[in-house]
Order: sequence, then C-alpha cells, then structure tokens
Amino acid sequence: MSAFLFVVPPLTGHINPAVGVAARLTAAGHRVAWACADPDLVRRLAGADAEVYACAGPVPGAPGAVRPPDLRGAEALRFLWEWYLLPLADAMAPGVRAAVAAVRPDVVVADQQAFAGALVAERLGLPWATSATTSAEFSGAYDGLPKVADWLRQRLTELRARIGDPAGTADPRSSPHLLLVFSTPELIGPQAPLAPHIHYVGPSLAGRPDGPGFPWEWLDHGRAKVLVTLGTANADAGGRFLAQALAALRERADRIQAVIADPGGALPAATPDKDVLILPSVPQLPLLERMDAVVCHAGHNTVCEALWHGVPLVVAPIRDDQPVVAGQVVDSGAGVRVRFGRVTVARLGEALDAVLHDSAHRVAAARIRAAFRAAGGAQAAAAHLARLAAEAR
Repeated sequence: MSAFLFVVPPLTGHINPAVGVAARLTAAGHRVAWACADPDLVRRLAGADAEVYACAGPVPGAPGAVRPPDLRGAEALRFLWEWYLLPLADAMAPGVRAAVAAVRPDVVVADQQAFAGALVAERLGLPWATSATTSAEFSGAYDGLPKVADWLRQRLTELRARIGDPAGTADPRSSPHLLLVFSTPELIGPQAPLAPHIHYVGPSLAGRPDGPGFPWEWLDHGRAKVLVTLGTANADAGGRFLAQALAALRERADRIQAVIADPGGALPAATPDKDVLILPSVPQLPLLERMDAVVCHAGHNTVCEALWHGVPLVVAPIRDDQPVVAGQVVDSGAGVRVRFGRVTVARLGEALDAVLHDSAHRVAAARIRAAFRAAGGAQAAAAHLARLAAEAR
C-alpha cells in the first residue's frame, strides 16, 4: 500500500473535495495524512482520527488575515495573493517538509492554492498531484489580463526560489504528473484543457459531520423550494444581498418556500414561519436533494454540489474565482447571473422566476448532472492517485 500527504489551505471549500478522495484511499488500505495551518478544521471535516501535521500560516478571520469586505476585482485578487496565498506558502513550507519526513509519502497531493505542497515536493524530487478545487483557471480566467498573469508568474518564480527547486519549471498550481479537476468540460466549457495527465473527475462529495438538527418536517411539498447561501467565507459582505433575497422571496411566498443560510447574523432575528427559514448553518448536501433552485455567490463547491443534484442557479459572484465560475454557469445554460452589489428585489425576483420556470435552465442543469455523475468523483480521483503512486514506487 502507498502513503499520501494531502497539503491543503485552511479553507473549507478546498478541504471538502479532498475529504472524499482521502476516505476512498483509506478504505483501500492506503495511508493518508494531512498538512494544514488549521488542523482542527481538517479534523472537523475529515474526522477526528485524521492524521494531521500542523503548519504555520494565516487562517482566514484571524488577526492579520481579514480581507476588507468591500474589495472586489483586481484589488481583491492582489490582496488574496499578497496577503494570503504567498505568505501562507512561505509559512507552511517548514511544516510541509516536516510532514514529508514523518510520512514519507509516495505522492504529495497539493491543493492548487497550497503552493508549499507542490514546491516542497518538487524540491525533494517527489511526484505530486494537483487537487484543483476550483476550475476558474482552466477557462481563461486571465485572458485579456496579460499584466496580471505576468505579475502572478513573477510572484511564483520568487516563491520557488525561496522554498522550491530554483531549477524547476512547473507551475505549482498545475502538476505535470497528475491534475485532478473536480469539474467537467460540460461546465467549464470549450476552453477546458486536455492532456493525458489531466483528469476531470467531477465533484467529490462525502458525508459530512451533522450540524444542529434541521426541521425537515417544515418543508412544504406543495411549493417550490429555494436555498440561499453565500458560502462560509462571505458573512462579512452579504448583509445587503441577503436582505434583497429575503424580500424577493417574501413576495413569492404563495409559490416559493426558502431556506437562507446566514452564518454572520446579517438578517434581523425573526421567528420561524411557514415561508422562510433563516439558520446560521444548513445541511447543504441533503438539503439540495429537495431544492428546486439555489441562489449563491458562485463558489465552486456550492455550484458543483447544486448541479450534482441537477438544481439550476441564480449566481451573484463577489470576488476571487467566483465571476469566472458564474460565467461557466451562465454559458452552460444552467443559471442566471445577477450583480451582487447592485441587485434589486425586482431583478433578483426575475432571476428566480427564470430558473424556476424556464425549462431550459433545468435541462442544462440535468445535462451537467449526468456528466458529473459519469466522471467518477472521489472514487476516480483515488484511482488516479493510486496509479501515480504505483508508477512512482
């Protein structure tokens, strides 16, 4: 049996897809270990018995790692790199080297935003695979932005000189050995790159720890059901949008019942009623089985989980990769895009009506659902990793 070291940033949306893959490898008898700046987060998502090696590094929400909520576009991207991703790589590198020494992995599995995993593996001569938990960079995210692309490449070159092999040439976001993309070309579009080492495995879904009990009996089978969520990292920016969504949903209470995830308490506390349920967290995967539409920030995980269930979307991207993912949703026909910062109750209501009543969106979502389920998910990703490990031994 082989040993695998998963190197992940302390971000829920980047750890969750790897959890299912790690579980498949463990079930097959392989050893799986993790390196992360937030071991508690990994154990919360992967299980209390997960073998985790702590690394230094900024954790979102901690002092010094709080991004101003009003940053958008190029400013948000620059902040992400200069104040988070690059410092995270520098800080994690010693811990990743220590984890490699302890685990002696046959393969390092590096998240595409955990650059330390790829560069340390490269320096030590270990095969490494990329866990691509967002597909944004595979659909021309930097087309038309040559200065931005050059700036990113220069920053990565400087990072490689500090923690990697100065003679190396591979982009740490994209392994030349094995690139696992948790999506499919049906969503990414015609720009999805093709090569023997690139494998589109679709979403990697796994059972997650149960949160507080959800009142399943509250759901009304006579009305369409809508989930509104802005993910786990946007609580500071979502107050206005959630208020607009709530108003649009109230106007349609005769035909729509809604669940709103509000982890930051942006909405006024309200007594639960028969039309709208507001909770700090929701059991998203089982809830999606019962939803007719999703309103979200176009986070890659939420989009893919919705489309895995064939649920069309209203997407309101905020920053980072979200505008690109939102473009994938619209281009595929599986949803409608609205402007996060300027959306009105009327516009959001129109978008909701469109995805609920225009059959073209549901047909497109069903097409992507079929492609996702045929791609193999966590089982396929684990098989590709096991094959790479066998070839390396």
